[in-house]
Amino acid sequence: MKRGPTGTIVAGPSLGGESVRAFVPMALPPDPALVIGADLREEIDQALLALGRLDGVSSLLPDKSLFLYMYVRKEAVLSSQIEGTQSSLSDLLLFEIDQAPGVPLDDVSEVSSYVRALELGIQRIREDFPICGRLFREIHAELLSTGRGSEKRPGEYRISQNWIGGKRPGRAIFVPPPPERVAECMGELEKFLHNQPERTPILQKAALAHVQFETIHPFLDGNGRLGRLLTTLLLVSEGVLNEPLLYLSLYLKTHRDTYYDLLQRVRTHGEWEAWLEFFVRGVRQTADQAVASARALAQLFKEDRDRIQTLGRIAGSALQVHFALQQHPIQTINSAKKRTGLSTPTVTAVMKSLESAGVVRELTGKQRYRVFGYDRYLEILNEGTTTEDRP
Repeated sequence: MKRGPTGTIVAGPSLGGESVRAFVPMALPPDPALVIGADLREEIDQALLALGRLDGVSSLLPDKSLFLYMYVRKEAVLSSQIEGTQSSLSDLLLFEIDQAPGVPLDDVSEVSSYVRALELGIQRIREDFPICGRLFREIHAELLSTGRGSEKRPGEYRISQNWIGGKRPGRAIFVPPPPERVAECMGELEKFLHNQPERTPILQKAALAHVQFETIHPFLDGNGRLGRLLTTLLLVSEGVLNEPLLYLSLYLKTHRDTYYDLLQRVRTHGEWEAWLEFFVRGVRQTADQAVASARALAQLFKEDRDRIQTLGRIAGSALQVHFALQQHPIQTINSAKKRTGLSTPTVTAVMKSLESAGVVRELTGKQRYRVFGYDRYLEILNEGTTTEDRP
């Protein structure tokens, strides 16, 4: 079906003497309605099946909270990297045990704020709080609580015009609605999320809502990170996932040019079906990758427990340190001591044994203040999170 633009062009506020032409999206759902052909229906069905497998991933791990803890941090790193930070997963983990990361503190602080924002959103949903403008603003306030952007009205809709791409709005790739239209547009989006005027199947709802949120761009900063988080919040809120285990940032980072092009094609040509196909394919691939990671971690933990049990007298203490490494795969002697309650000499001896057994690797090369990484665990989780220009 051939459609036209999915919004109207209006005059925005003049900026620097330059007139601005802003885009105000039509309310959802699309009119005319989406055309779900046989091929697209098959993609949607496969994505739903993959989400079902992902929802059962907790049965693969002895403690699903371990996987969730690390997976949330992987998403925080990836989502922030899309926005330009250079922080890696290891940087974040070092920051969390009070070790200086290898990037500017603003970068890693921004990623840490994302973790807190995500956890706040899930907590509010667990409290039966609806996905609405107030929740967006609460999450946004946490998202921009520290690091870059903390001066850009955390928790408040913008009251000035923003734009995407280009040094000035007249050269922008896209100009979102004028500030006085933001509350109205977000109100319409909230109605759609609550199945007004009609119920929308969950994957279609998540796909359409993501585009609409990115198009409205309601905040001065943090829109991309919050827009990507919206999908996870919706899947948990509607009971498709019991835990927040689906994050699209790696898929969107890998296909960044296609992603931005499809968002714009929806706005200019109404190509909702092409976007939906891309979105649900990402859901399926991402869910399958998460299940594969969980299986790989379960196998890794079992193999390493079996190896540790052959260490003789020190095996009992080594198993305690191994569990601490599952909780946080970068540890110092002191942090492992705090987590296990073991003495400093015992933890030191255990780390030496685990290093000889190939379970951990010392990361600093120092004799004091050493840092140990659970190498194979980090390797599994690090897929896609390494920055190309880092040593």
